[in-house]
Amino acid sequence: MIISEKMRYLLAGGWNTIFGYLVGIGIFLLLNQYINIILIAILGNIISITMSFITYKLFVFKTRGHWLSEYLKCHLVYGVNTLLGTFFLWLFVDRLSFNIWLAQAAVILPVIIISYLMHKSFTFKRNALFIKSKHG
Repeated sequence: MIISEKMRYLLAGGWNTIFGYLVGIGIFLLLNQYINIILIAILGNIISITMSFITYKLFVFKTRGHWLSEYLKCHLVYGVNTLLGTFFLWLFVDRLSFNIWLAQAAVILPVIIISYLMHKSFTFKRNALFIKSKHG
C-alpha cells in the first residue's frame, strides 16, 4: 500500500503534535518553578522541531543527504511559528491566566498548516537541477 505524501505528513504531524504537546507540558510541570514560560517554550520548541525534522525528512519527504542545511531550514520555517507560539503562550498563561493545557492546544493547528506549506516549498524542496542531473 502506497501512502501519499500528504497522508504521511498528517501521520507524522499527528505524532509530532502529540510529542510536542507532551514535551511542552512535561517541561512546564518539571521546570515552571525555576524558569519562566518563555524559556520553557523555547526549550520545548527546540526538542519538538528536532523530532519534526527527523520524521519529515525520513518518513514524509524522504530526502537524502543535506542533513545540516535541511535542519537549519527547518528551524527557519519554525522560527516564525516559535516566536508566535511563544508570544501566545506568554499572553495566555502569564497575562490572561489560561491553563497551560488550553494555551498549548490553541497554538498547535496553525503551526501544522503553515509548516507543511513551508517545508514542502522550502525546507525539503528538491532542487530541479539535481533531479535532472541524477536521472538525465
